[in-house]
Amino acid sequence: MKSKILYIFIFLFIVACNNEKKQEETPADIVVEPIISEEEQKVLDSLERVKLINSYDKYDKINYEMLVIEDRKHLNEVLSKYGFSKENRINNRVFITLNRKESRYLKVGDTIVVPDKIVDDNKAYSCFPHYYPEAKDLEKLIVVSNYYQSYACYEKGVLVRFAACNTGKERTPTFPGRYALVWKDKKRRSSLDSTWIMPFTYNFHRYAGNAFHQYDMPGYAASHSCIRQFLSDAEWLFNWGKGVKVVDKKQVWLSGTPVIIVGVPDYSLRHSGPWSFLKNNKERPIVLDYDPMQVEEALIPFSQIPESIRNWIPQKERYKYAEDTLRKRGIISEDTELIVSVDFNKLRREKKKAEAKKKKQDSLKNAILPQKENSKTDLELIKEKLKELDNSKDTTKR
Repeated sequence: MKSKILYIFIFLFIVACNNEKKQEETPADIVVEPIISEEEQKVLDSLERVKLINSYDKYDKINYEMLVIEDRKHLNEVLSKYGFSKENRINNRVFITLNRKESRYLKVGDTIVVPDKIVDDNKAYSCFPHYYPEAKDLEKLIVVSNYYQSYACYEKGVLVRFAACNTGKERTPTFPGRYALVWKDKKRRSSLDSTWIMPFTYNFHRYAGNAFHQYDMPGYAASHSCIRQFLSDAEWLFNWGKGVKVVDKKQVWLSGTPVIIVGVPDYSLRHSGPWSFLKNNKERPIVLDYDPMQVEEALIPFSQIPESIRNWIPQKERYKYAEDTLRKRGIISEDTELIVSVDFNKLRREKKKAEAKKKKQDSLKNAILPQKENSKTDLELIKEKLKELDNSKDTTKR
């Protein structure tokens, strides 16, 4: 009997201890949060990401006004305020950046964008985010938007430069994808056409010849696949970027500063572009939310490679199927016929050689058959020569 009572006592003691322990583990004043869904977590993460990006924007809001240059008087007023001059240096730089064109290309009827505030820092007008979280581990990165005709430079994900550019026209496009800076030349003459002088050239595709450089900026995609810039931007990029790494006297492919080109231009807007419709500097339509180093290497059609090097480029097959792939993706439209890369220097050399050959032939012909004052056919001149020979023979016989 005593042992039964002892067992009951021990059992009750254990139950009481367990209850006390449970009460200690889950006090009444602790509210257990419900588990959120994966989709809800993505939304929260996205909001935190936006908050982080916006924290790098230190600029006040700047509103834009879109105007049409109505007449010659209006054009002169615009040029007086924003045209290039020593006094207008800052105004001019902001204006040409926002409009992607040199002020000398302005004309009556053009649509232009003017800001309500001038800031001596082009980053204030960036349509790219001021911070790129996925690029935080990259020392340097260049992102080019074909659609917005501009580019952004990042260091460890932080925007350090915003600039306008004019990329390739529809039949010689600047194709989207991943590239890298290769070599640079302070004053480059094009290897395809020596009449093209390109200050502060920075090549970013060894075989296709694509490069950043200073050249005319008419305000729309107009180049032969290169990326044109204003002089000050070209010089800055020339000094900032890093070229290809060389190991054992061999270039390491895609080892220079990464260059990511996105989108295609709106070729229907000849004298303006999508940038004209932005209302203020807080509108940042270019979304960068991917790992830049995972972007596919750019596809370049075989026709865009100079003929002189087509036989020895590596991965030749990749270039051969590139055009079909780009057409299927809508990057090259169905009715667009690409202009084949032409070596104008070679054509000029061949033309000069042909002209010299013809001149030599004409000179020899004139030496054998000298032209007389009276115009005679070659046959008549030959007959006269034969007659002279016959007369000389008769004289000798006599």
